[in-house]
Amino acid sequence: MTTLLQTHDIAAIVARHALPSVLQRMREAIEADFRRWPDFDKVARLASHSRDGVIELMPVADGAHYSFKYVNGHPRNGLLGLPTVMAFGVLADVASGKPALLSEMTLTTAIRTAATSVMAARTLANPPTTGADPQTRARRSTMALIGNGAQSEFQALAFHHGMGIDTLRLFDTDPAATTRLMRNLRPVSGLRLQRCDSTVEAVRGAGIVTTVTADKRNATILTPEMIEPGMHINAVGGDCPGKTELHPGVLAGASVFVEYEPQTRIEGDLQQMPADFAVTELWQVLCGNAAGRSSADAVTVFDSVGFALEDFSALRLMAALALDARVGSRIDLIAQPADPKNLYSLLHPVVGADACAEPARRPAEVARLQPA
Repeated sequence: MTTLLQTHDIAAIVARHALPSVLQRMREAIEADFRRWPDFDKVARLASHSRDGVIELMPVADGAHYSFKYVNGHPRNGLLGLPTVMAFGVLADVASGKPALLSEMTLTTAIRTAATSVMAARTLANPPTTGADPQTRARRSTMALIGNGAQSEFQALAFHHGMGIDTLRLFDTDPAATTRLMRNLRPVSGLRLQRCDSTVEAVRGAGIVTTVTADKRNATILTPEMIEPGMHINAVGGDCPGKTELHPGVLAGASVFVEYEPQTRIEGDLQQMPADFAVTELWQVLCGNAAGRSSADAVTVFDSVGFALEDFSALRLMAALALDARVGSRIDLIAQPADPKNLYSLLHPVVGADACAEPARRPAEVARLQPA
Protein backbone atom coordinates (compact mmCIF):
# COMPACT_ATOMS: atom_id res chain seq x y z
CA MET A 1 0.00 0.00 0.00
CA THR A 2 1.06 3.59 -0.68
CA THR A 3 0.43 6.53 1.65
CA LEU A 4 -1.58 9.35 0.06
CA LEU A 5 -1.34 12.90 1.40
CA GLN A 6 -4.03 15.20 0.06
CA THR A 7 -4.33 18.97 0.40
CA HIS A 8 -6.40 18.69 3.56
CA ASP A 9 -3.72 16.43 5.08
CA ILE A 10 -1.00 19.04 4.51
CA ALA A 11 -3.32 21.69 5.99
CA ALA A 12 -3.85 19.45 9.04
CA ILE A 13 -0.08 19.05 9.46
CA VAL A 14 0.38 22.83 9.36
CA ALA A 15 -2.50 23.33 11.81
CA ARG A 16 -0.93 20.82 14.22
CA HIS A 17 2.59 22.24 14.13
CA ALA A 18 1.93 25.89 13.06
CA LEU A 19 3.32 27.31 9.84
CA PRO A 20 6.41 29.00 11.36
CA SER A 21 7.49 25.68 12.84
CA VAL A 22 6.88 23.81 9.58
CA LEU A 23 8.86 26.45 7.67
CA GLN A 24 11.75 26.11 10.11
CA ARG A 25 11.74 22.33 9.95
CA MET A 26 11.55 22.48 6.18
CA ARG A 27 14.55 24.82 6.04
CA GLU A 28 16.52 22.55 8.34
CA ALA A 29 15.63 19.47 6.28
CA ILE A 30 16.63 21.10 2.99
CA GLU A 31 19.87 22.44 4.45
CA ALA A 32 20.77 19.01 5.84
CA ASP A 33 20.31 17.47 2.40
CA PHE A 34 22.24 20.27 0.66
CA ARG A 35 25.12 19.55 3.03
CA ARG A 36 25.28 15.98 1.64
CA TRP A 37 24.98 17.13 -1.97
CA PRO A 38 27.47 14.57 -3.38
CA ASP A 39 25.23 11.73 -2.16
CA PHE A 40 22.57 12.54 -4.77
CA ASP A 41 22.10 11.47 -8.36
CA LYS A 42 21.11 14.81 -9.93
CA VAL A 43 19.76 15.94 -13.30
CA ALA A 44 18.15 19.13 -14.55
CA ARG A 45 14.39 18.88 -14.66
CA LEU A 46 12.60 17.74 -17.79
CA ALA A 47 10.41 20.50 -19.20
CA SER A 48 7.65 20.55 -21.78
CA HIS A 49 7.01 24.14 -22.87
CA SER A 50 3.89 25.45 -24.53
CA ARG A 51 2.62 28.88 -25.50
CA ASP A 52 0.81 29.28 -22.18
CA GLY A 53 3.21 27.69 -19.71
CA VAL A 54 5.39 24.75 -18.83
CA ILE A 55 4.97 21.26 -17.34
CA GLU A 56 8.01 19.76 -15.65
CA LEU A 57 9.23 16.56 -14.05
CA MET A 58 11.87 16.91 -11.32
CA PRO A 59 13.67 13.67 -10.32
CA VAL A 60 16.46 13.07 -7.81
CA ALA A 61 17.71 10.12 -5.75
CA ASP A 62 20.18 9.09 -3.09
CA GLY A 63 21.05 5.54 -2.12
CA ALA A 64 17.84 5.01 -0.15
CA HIS A 65 15.07 7.08 -1.74
CA TYR A 66 13.99 8.29 -5.16
CA SER A 67 11.59 11.17 -5.67
CA PHE A 68 10.05 13.14 -8.46
CA LYS A 69 7.68 16.06 -8.68
CA TYR A 70 5.21 16.89 -11.40
CA VAL A 71 4.74 20.66 -11.53
CA ASN A 72 3.37 23.22 -13.95
CA GLY A 73 3.70 26.96 -14.35
CA HIS A 74 0.88 28.68 -16.24
CA PRO A 75 0.72 32.44 -15.53
CA ARG A 76 -2.74 32.86 -17.09
CA ASN A 77 -4.37 30.15 -14.97
CA GLY A 78 -6.00 32.75 -12.75
CA LEU A 79 -8.35 33.57 -15.61
CA LEU A 80 -9.45 29.92 -15.54
CA GLY A 81 -9.91 29.79 -11.78
CA LEU A 82 -6.80 27.64 -11.38
CA PRO A 83 -3.52 28.17 -9.48
CA THR A 84 -0.50 29.27 -11.50
CA VAL A 85 1.47 26.39 -9.99
CA MET A 86 0.04 22.90 -9.33
CA ALA A 87 2.09 19.92 -8.26
CA PHE A 88 2.20 16.43 -6.83
CA GLY A 89 5.15 14.25 -5.87
CA VAL A 90 6.22 10.67 -5.28
CA LEU A 91 8.75 9.25 -2.81
CA ALA A 92 9.90 5.69 -3.49
CA ASP A 93 12.24 3.12 -1.96
CA VAL A 94 15.35 2.66 -4.09
CA ALA A 95 15.86 -0.94 -2.99
CA SER A 96 12.52 -2.16 -4.35
CA GLY A 97 11.22 0.72 -6.47
CA LYS A 98 7.97 0.68 -4.50
CA PRO A 99 6.30 4.11 -4.20
CA ALA A 100 5.93 4.73 -0.48
CA LEU A 101 4.28 8.16 -0.71
CA LEU A 102 2.08 10.03 -3.17
CA SER A 103 1.55 13.60 -2.04
CA GLU A 104 0.05 16.90 -3.10
CA MET A 105 2.83 19.42 -3.62
CA THR A 106 1.12 22.69 -4.47
CA LEU A 107 0.97 23.83 -0.83
CA THR A 108 4.15 21.91 -0.06
CA THR A 109 6.06 23.59 -2.90
CA ALA A 110 5.12 27.04 -1.59
CA ILE A 111 6.43 26.05 1.84
CA ARG A 112 9.65 24.50 0.52
CA THR A 113 10.33 27.45 -1.84
CA ALA A 114 10.02 29.92 1.02
CA ALA A 115 12.17 27.74 3.26
CA THR A 116 14.86 27.54 0.56
CA SER A 117 14.81 31.33 0.16
CA VAL A 118 15.45 31.80 3.87
CA MET A 119 18.16 29.13 3.88
CA ALA A 120 19.97 31.10 1.17
CA ALA A 121 19.42 34.45 2.87
CA ARG A 122 20.71 33.18 6.22
CA THR A 123 23.84 32.06 4.34
CA LEU A 124 24.34 35.12 2.12
CA ALA A 125 22.54 38.21 3.46
CA ASN A 126 23.82 40.63 6.07
CA PRO A 127 22.53 39.61 9.53
CA PRO A 128 19.60 41.88 10.40
CA THR A 129 20.71 42.98 13.88
CA THR A 130 24.37 42.08 14.43
CA GLY A 131 26.88 44.87 15.08
CA ALA A 132 25.07 47.67 13.30
CA ASP A 133 23.77 51.17 14.06
CA PRO A 134 19.98 51.68 14.28
CA GLN A 135 19.67 52.87 10.67
CA THR A 136 21.58 49.86 9.35
CA ARG A 137 19.59 47.48 11.54
CA ALA A 138 16.36 48.97 10.23
CA ARG A 139 17.49 48.49 6.63
CA ARG A 140 18.59 44.91 7.23
CA SER A 141 15.27 44.01 8.84
CA THR A 142 13.31 45.40 5.87
CA MET A 143 12.40 43.32 2.83
CA ALA A 144 10.84 44.40 -0.44
CA LEU A 145 8.44 41.78 -1.79
CA ILE A 146 7.85 42.33 -5.50
CA GLY A 147 5.03 40.12 -6.79
CA ASN A 148 2.24 39.49 -4.30
CA GLY A 149 0.73 36.34 -5.75
CA ALA A 150 0.15 32.88 -4.32
CA GLN A 151 3.73 32.40 -3.05
CA SER A 152 4.01 35.76 -1.31
CA GLU A 153 2.49 34.95 2.11
CA PHE A 154 4.85 32.01 2.49
CA GLN A 155 7.90 34.09 1.57
CA ALA A 156 6.81 36.87 3.93
CA LEU A 157 6.25 34.59 6.91
CA ALA A 158 9.42 32.59 6.29
CA PHE A 159 11.54 35.75 6.33
CA HIS A 160 9.68 37.25 9.30
CA HIS A 161 10.13 34.18 11.48
CA GLY A 162 13.40 32.88 10.02
CA MET A 163 15.37 36.09 9.36
CA GLY A 164 13.89 38.67 11.72
CA ILE A 165 12.31 40.75 8.96
CA ASP A 166 9.87 43.14 10.64
CA THR A 167 9.00 45.47 7.74
CA LEU A 168 7.64 44.38 4.37
CA ARG A 169 7.49 46.82 1.48
CA LEU A 170 4.98 45.44 -1.02
CA PHE A 171 4.37 45.99 -4.72
CA ASP A 172 2.43 44.18 -7.42
CA THR A 173 1.13 45.39 -10.76
CA ASP A 174 -2.24 44.04 -9.57
CA PRO A 175 -3.29 46.15 -6.55
CA ALA A 176 -5.85 43.50 -5.56
CA ALA A 177 -3.01 41.01 -4.98
CA THR A 178 -1.34 43.39 -2.52
CA THR A 179 -4.68 43.99 -0.80
CA ARG A 180 -5.17 40.24 -0.34
CA LEU A 181 -1.63 39.78 0.95
CA MET A 182 -2.01 42.59 3.47
CA ARG A 183 -5.35 41.19 4.65
CA ASN A 184 -3.83 37.73 5.18
CA LEU A 185 -0.77 39.07 6.99
CA ARG A 186 -2.49 41.71 9.12
CA PRO A 187 -2.90 39.37 12.14
CA VAL A 188 0.86 38.59 12.23
CA SER A 189 2.35 40.15 15.34
CA GLY A 190 5.45 42.33 14.90
CA LEU A 191 5.19 42.61 11.11
CA ARG A 192 4.76 46.06 9.54
CA LEU A 193 3.27 46.20 6.05
CA GLN A 194 3.83 49.07 3.62
CA ARG A 195 2.01 49.25 0.28
CA CYS A 196 4.21 50.83 -2.40
CA ASP A 197 3.31 52.32 -5.77
CA SER A 198 6.30 50.98 -7.70
CA THR A 199 9.22 48.59 -7.57
CA VAL A 200 11.56 51.56 -7.18
CA GLU A 201 9.71 52.74 -4.07
CA ALA A 202 9.54 49.23 -2.60
CA VAL A 203 13.25 48.41 -2.89
CA ARG A 204 14.52 51.77 -1.65
CA GLY A 205 16.19 51.17 1.72
CA ALA A 206 15.50 47.41 1.80
CA GLY A 207 18.23 45.05 2.92
CA ILE A 208 16.61 42.08 1.17
CA VAL A 209 14.64 42.14 -2.07
CA THR A 210 12.51 39.14 -3.03
CA THR A 211 11.08 38.99 -6.54
CA VAL A 212 8.41 36.37 -7.14
CA THR A 213 6.55 37.41 -10.29
CA ALA A 214 4.73 35.02 -12.60
CA ASP A 215 4.77 36.43 -16.14
CA LYS A 216 6.46 34.14 -18.66
CA ARG A 217 8.55 36.81 -20.31
CA ASN A 218 11.96 38.44 -20.18
CA ALA A 219 11.08 41.14 -17.67
CA THR A 220 13.40 43.55 -15.90
CA ILE A 221 11.83 43.89 -12.47
CA LEU A 222 15.12 45.09 -10.99
CA THR A 223 17.61 47.33 -12.80
CA PRO A 224 21.13 48.32 -11.69
CA GLU A 225 20.21 51.82 -10.48
CA MET A 226 17.79 50.29 -7.94
CA ILE A 227 20.49 48.23 -6.24
CA GLU A 228 22.03 49.53 -3.03
CA PRO A 229 25.27 48.40 -1.32
CA GLY A 230 24.79 45.39 0.94
CA MET A 231 21.53 44.20 -0.65
CA HIS A 232 20.68 40.54 -0.90
CA ILE A 233 18.39 39.70 -3.83
CA ASN A 234 16.25 36.61 -3.67
CA ALA A 235 15.19 36.14 -7.31
CA VAL A 236 12.48 33.46 -7.37
CA GLY A 237 10.28 34.23 -10.37
CA GLY A 238 12.72 33.64 -13.25
CA ASP A 239 12.45 29.87 -13.48
CA CYS A 240 12.18 28.78 -17.11
CA PRO A 241 13.68 29.69 -20.50
CA GLY A 242 12.43 33.06 -21.67
CA LYS A 243 11.38 34.14 -18.16
CA THR A 244 13.60 36.53 -16.21
CA GLU A 245 13.29 39.28 -13.58
CA LEU A 246 16.73 40.88 -13.30
CA HIS A 247 18.54 43.18 -15.70
CA PRO A 248 21.85 41.54 -16.70
CA GLY A 249 23.65 44.48 -15.11
CA VAL A 250 22.29 43.45 -11.70
CA LEU A 251 23.93 40.05 -12.06
CA ALA A 252 27.16 41.55 -13.41
CA GLY A 253 27.48 43.73 -10.32
CA ALA A 254 26.82 40.97 -7.78
CA SER A 255 28.07 37.67 -6.43
CA VAL A 256 25.61 35.13 -7.82
CA PHE A 257 24.65 31.87 -6.11
CA VAL A 258 22.53 29.07 -7.56
CA GLU A 259 21.11 25.68 -6.65
CA TYR A 260 22.19 23.41 -9.52
CA GLU A 261 24.25 25.27 -12.11
CA PRO A 262 23.38 23.16 -15.21
CA GLN A 263 19.68 23.84 -14.60
CA THR A 264 20.01 27.52 -13.65
CA ARG A 265 22.07 28.27 -16.77
CA ILE A 266 19.02 27.29 -18.81
CA GLU A 267 16.15 28.51 -16.65
CA GLY A 268 17.26 31.23 -14.25
CA ASP A 269 18.11 34.88 -14.69
CA LEU A 270 21.53 33.42 -15.41
CA GLN A 271 20.28 32.46 -18.90
CA GLN A 272 21.04 36.06 -19.94
CA MET A 273 24.72 35.82 -19.08
CA PRO A 274 27.73 34.40 -20.98
CA ALA A 275 28.46 30.72 -20.43
CA ASP A 276 31.63 31.59 -18.50
CA PHE A 277 29.92 34.01 -16.10
CA ALA A 278 31.03 32.86 -12.64
CA VAL A 279 28.47 31.52 -10.16
CA THR A 280 28.68 29.44 -6.99
CA GLU A 281 26.41 26.55 -6.08
CA LEU A 282 24.92 27.20 -2.66
CA TRP A 283 25.85 23.80 -1.23
CA GLN A 284 29.51 24.75 -1.60
CA VAL A 285 29.02 27.70 0.76
CA LEU A 286 26.98 25.65 3.24
CA CYS A 287 29.77 23.05 3.35
CA GLY A 288 32.53 25.63 3.73
CA ASN A 289 34.06 24.89 0.32
CA ALA A 290 33.39 28.37 -1.11
CA ALA A 291 32.95 31.90 0.21
CA GLY A 292 29.57 33.56 0.49
CA ARG A 293 29.22 37.28 1.15
CA SER A 294 32.60 39.00 0.75
CA SER A 295 31.78 42.20 2.66
CA ALA A 296 28.93 44.11 4.27
CA ASP A 297 28.62 46.29 1.14
CA ALA A 298 28.69 43.44 -1.37
CA VAL A 299 25.56 42.63 -3.35
CA THR A 300 24.50 38.98 -3.38
CA VAL A 301 21.95 37.30 -5.64
CA PHE A 302 20.32 33.92 -5.09
CA ASP A 303 19.10 32.96 -8.57
CA SER A 304 16.51 30.49 -7.36
CA VAL A 305 14.74 28.29 -9.89
CA GLY A 306 13.79 25.42 -7.58
CA PHE A 307 15.62 22.10 -7.62
CA ALA A 308 14.45 18.52 -7.16
CA LEU A 309 16.55 18.01 -4.05
CA GLU A 310 14.34 20.52 -2.21
CA ASP A 311 11.26 18.46 -3.13
CA PHE A 312 13.02 15.29 -1.97
CA SER A 313 13.57 16.94 1.42
CA ALA A 314 10.00 18.22 1.50
CA LEU A 315 8.46 14.83 0.74
CA ARG A 316 10.50 13.10 3.43
CA LEU A 317 9.60 15.78 5.98
CA MET A 318 5.89 15.67 5.16
CA ALA A 319 5.90 11.88 5.38
CA ALA A 320 7.36 12.11 8.90
CA LEU A 321 5.00 14.88 10.00
CA ALA A 322 2.01 12.98 8.58
CA LEU A 323 2.96 9.94 10.65
CA ASP A 324 3.21 12.11 13.74
CA ALA A 325 -0.13 13.81 13.04
CA ARG A 326 -1.79 10.52 12.02
CA VAL A 327 -3.08 11.92 8.75
CA GLY A 328 -3.07 10.48 5.25
CA SER A 329 -4.69 7.42 3.76
CA ARG A 330 -3.52 4.11 2.38
CA ILE A 331 -4.27 3.50 -1.29
CA ASP A 332 -3.98 0.49 -3.54
CA LEU A 333 -1.80 2.29 -6.10
CA ILE A 334 0.41 -0.61 -7.13
CA ALA A 335 -0.86 -4.02 -8.18
CA GLN A 336 0.16 -6.65 -5.61
CA PRO A 337 -1.13 -10.13 -6.48
CA ALA A 338 -0.66 -12.95 -3.98
CA ASP A 339 1.67 -14.52 -6.53
CA PRO A 340 3.89 -11.70 -7.88
CA LYS A 341 4.21 -13.56 -11.20
CA ASN A 342 0.45 -13.96 -11.62
CA LEU A 343 -0.60 -10.38 -12.35
CA TYR A 344 -3.46 -11.74 -14.47
CA SER A 345 -5.11 -13.12 -11.34
CA LEU A 346 -6.13 -9.62 -10.27
CA LEU A 347 -8.52 -9.41 -13.21
CA HIS A 348 -10.63 -12.31 -11.94
CA PRO A 349 -10.63 -14.03 -8.54
CA VAL A 350 -10.49 -17.45 -10.19
CA VAL A 351 -8.83 -17.49 -13.57
CA GLY A 352 -10.34 -20.14 -15.78
CA ALA A 353 -11.76 -20.53 -19.21
CA ASP A 354 -14.64 -18.14 -18.48
CA ALA A 355 -12.24 -15.29 -17.61
CA CYS A 356 -10.79 -15.47 -21.12
CA ALA A 357 -14.13 -15.39 -22.89
CA GLU A 358 -15.44 -12.22 -24.49
CA PRO A 359 -18.29 -10.78 -22.39
CA ALA A 360 -21.78 -11.02 -23.82
CA ARG A 361 -22.90 -7.90 -25.66
CA ARG A 362 -26.15 -6.11 -25.03
CA PRO A 363 -28.53 -5.96 -28.03
CA ALA A 364 -27.88 -2.26 -28.62
CA GLU A 365 -24.13 -2.87 -28.76
CA VAL A 366 -24.62 -5.74 -31.22
CA ALA A 367 -26.79 -3.51 -33.44
CA ARG A 368 -24.10 -0.81 -33.55
CA LEU A 369 -21.53 -3.38 -34.67
CA GLN A 370 -23.63 -4.68 -37.59
CA PRO A 371 -22.61 -3.50 -41.08
CA ALA A 372 -24.93 -0.96 -42.71
